[in-house]
Amino acid sequence: MAEGLTKSAARNIFYGGSLFFFLLFAALTAHSHWYMVNVSTDSEGLTDSVKHGKEVWEKNMCINCHSILGEGAYFAPELGNVWERYGGHENAEAARNGIAAWIRAQPLGVPGRRQMPAYDFSEEEMQSLIDFLEWTDGIDTQDWPPNSAG
Repeated sequence: MAEGLTKSAARNIFYGGSLFFFLLFAALTAHSHWYMVNVSTDSEGLTDSVKHGKEVWEKNMCINCHSILGEGAYFAPELGNVWERYGGHENAEAARNGIAAWIRAQPLGVPGRRQMPAYDFSEEEMQSLIDFLEWTDGIDTQDWPPNSAG
Protein backbone atom coordinates (compact mmCIF):
# COMPACT_ATOMS: atom_id res chain seq x y z
CA MET A 1 0.00 0.00 0.00
CA ALA A 2 1.25 3.43 -0.85
CA GLU A 3 2.28 5.70 2.01
CA GLY A 4 0.47 8.76 0.64
CA LEU A 5 -2.47 9.62 -1.49
CA THR A 6 -2.16 8.92 -5.13
CA LYS A 7 -3.08 11.58 -7.60
CA SER A 8 -6.26 9.77 -8.64
CA ALA A 9 -7.34 9.17 -5.01
CA ALA A 10 -6.89 12.85 -4.17
CA ARG A 11 -8.86 13.82 -7.28
CA ASN A 12 -11.67 11.41 -6.36
CA ILE A 13 -11.84 12.77 -2.80
CA PHE A 14 -11.95 16.33 -4.14
CA TYR A 15 -14.69 15.64 -6.70
CA GLY A 16 -16.66 13.42 -4.33
CA GLY A 17 -16.48 15.96 -1.51
CA SER A 18 -17.37 18.81 -3.84
CA LEU A 19 -20.38 16.91 -5.18
CA PHE A 20 -21.53 15.94 -1.67
CA PHE A 21 -21.40 19.50 -0.33
CA PHE A 22 -23.00 20.94 -3.48
CA LEU A 23 -25.92 18.51 -3.11
CA LEU A 24 -26.16 19.33 0.61
CA PHE A 25 -26.20 23.06 -0.17
CA ALA A 26 -28.89 22.59 -2.85
CA ALA A 27 -31.04 20.51 -0.48
CA LEU A 28 -30.78 23.07 2.34
CA THR A 29 -31.59 25.90 -0.08
CA ALA A 30 -34.66 24.04 -1.36
CA HIS A 31 -35.76 23.35 2.22
CA SER A 32 -35.40 27.04 3.13
CA HIS A 33 -37.51 28.10 0.16
CA TRP A 34 -40.11 25.44 0.90
CA TYR A 35 -40.27 26.53 4.55
CA MET A 36 -40.62 30.23 3.68
CA VAL A 37 -43.39 29.63 1.13
CA ASN A 38 -45.35 26.85 2.81
CA VAL A 39 -44.87 27.36 6.54
CA SER A 40 -43.79 30.83 7.63
CA THR A 41 -45.57 33.16 5.19
CA ASP A 42 -49.30 33.83 5.42
CA SER A 43 -49.99 34.15 1.71
CA GLU A 44 -53.77 34.11 2.25
CA GLY A 45 -53.55 37.22 4.44
CA LEU A 46 -51.44 39.02 1.85
CA THR A 47 -54.15 41.48 0.80
CA ASP A 48 -53.89 44.49 -1.51
CA SER A 49 -53.75 46.71 1.56
CA VAL A 50 -50.78 44.76 2.96
CA LYS A 51 -49.01 45.01 -0.41
CA HIS A 52 -49.69 48.76 -0.51
CA GLY A 53 -48.34 49.04 3.04
CA LYS A 54 -45.11 47.37 1.92
CA GLU A 55 -44.91 49.93 -0.90
CA VAL A 56 -45.36 52.75 1.66
CA TRP A 57 -42.63 51.14 3.80
CA GLU A 58 -40.27 51.02 0.82
CA LYS A 59 -41.16 54.44 -0.62
CA ASN A 60 -40.44 56.16 2.69
CA MET A 61 -37.28 54.10 3.26
CA CYS A 62 -38.30 53.05 6.76
CA ILE A 63 -35.67 50.30 6.59
CA ASN A 64 -32.94 52.96 6.66
CA CYS A 65 -33.66 53.42 10.38
CA HIS A 66 -35.81 50.46 11.46
CA SER A 67 -35.29 46.75 11.15
CA ILE A 68 -38.09 44.38 10.28
CA LEU A 69 -37.60 40.68 11.03
CA GLY A 70 -33.94 41.46 11.70
CA GLU A 71 -33.29 43.10 8.32
CA GLY A 72 -32.47 46.78 8.08
CA ALA A 73 -30.80 49.39 10.22
CA TYR A 74 -30.61 49.23 14.01
CA PHE A 75 -30.94 52.98 14.54
CA ALA A 76 -34.60 52.72 15.53
CA PRO A 77 -36.67 49.87 17.03
CA GLU A 78 -37.45 46.56 15.36
CA LEU A 79 -40.94 46.73 13.83
CA GLY A 80 -41.58 43.05 13.13
CA ASN A 81 -43.40 42.77 16.45
CA VAL A 82 -44.78 46.31 16.85
CA TRP A 83 -48.32 44.95 16.47
CA GLU A 84 -47.77 42.73 19.49
CA ARG A 85 -46.12 45.55 21.49
CA TYR A 86 -49.18 47.75 20.96
CA GLY A 87 -51.51 44.94 22.09
CA GLY A 88 -52.88 44.12 18.66
CA HIS A 89 -53.64 40.52 19.58
CA GLU A 90 -55.89 41.63 22.45
CA ASN A 91 -57.38 44.83 21.01
CA ALA A 92 -56.79 45.43 17.29
CA GLU A 93 -58.53 48.81 17.16
CA ALA A 94 -56.52 50.22 20.08
CA ALA A 95 -53.31 48.98 18.44
CA ARG A 96 -54.25 50.59 15.10
CA ASN A 97 -55.00 53.89 16.81
CA GLY A 98 -51.86 53.72 18.94
CA ILE A 99 -49.51 53.03 16.05
CA ALA A 100 -51.13 55.73 13.89
CA ALA A 101 -50.97 58.27 16.75
CA TRP A 102 -47.30 57.46 17.38
CA ILE A 103 -46.36 57.95 13.72
CA ARG A 104 -48.37 61.19 13.45
CA ALA A 105 -46.84 62.61 16.65
CA GLN A 106 -43.30 62.47 15.26
CA PRO A 107 -40.88 64.07 15.80
CA LEU A 108 -41.35 64.24 19.57
CA GLY A 109 -38.58 66.79 20.06
CA VAL A 110 -37.17 65.10 23.17
CA PRO A 111 -33.61 66.40 23.68
CA GLY A 112 -30.87 63.80 23.36
CA ARG A 113 -33.18 61.26 21.75
CA ARG A 114 -33.22 60.01 18.18
CA GLN A 115 -35.89 61.76 16.17
CA MET A 116 -38.21 60.11 13.69
CA PRO A 117 -39.09 62.46 10.82
CA ALA A 118 -42.64 63.64 10.30
CA TYR A 119 -44.53 61.78 7.59
CA ASP A 120 -47.65 63.17 6.00
CA PHE A 121 -49.37 59.88 5.29
CA SER A 122 -52.87 59.87 3.89
CA GLU A 123 -55.41 57.82 5.86
CA GLU A 124 -55.17 55.05 3.25
CA GLU A 125 -51.36 54.97 3.42
CA MET A 126 -51.43 54.90 7.22
CA GLN A 127 -53.93 52.03 7.34
CA SER A 128 -52.02 50.10 4.68
CA LEU A 129 -48.75 50.54 6.57
CA ILE A 130 -50.42 49.32 9.77
CA ASP A 131 -51.91 46.36 7.85
CA PHE A 132 -48.40 45.53 6.64
CA LEU A 133 -47.02 45.68 10.19
CA GLU A 134 -49.90 43.50 11.43
CA TRP A 135 -49.25 40.96 8.66
CA THR A 136 -45.53 40.95 9.44
CA ASP A 137 -46.27 40.18 13.08
CA GLY A 138 -48.06 37.01 11.97
CA ILE A 139 -45.00 35.52 10.24
CA ASP A 140 -43.43 32.56 12.02
CA THR A 141 -40.00 34.02 12.79
CA GLN A 142 -38.93 31.19 15.10
CA ASP A 143 -38.94 33.51 18.14
CA TRP A 144 -37.28 36.53 16.53
CA PRO A 145 -36.83 39.12 17.92
CA PRO A 146 -35.61 37.55 21.14
CA ASN A 147 -37.49 40.02 23.35
CA SER A 148 -40.70 42.01 23.11
CA ALA A 149 -38.93 45.37 22.87
CA GLY A 150 -37.46 44.40 19.53
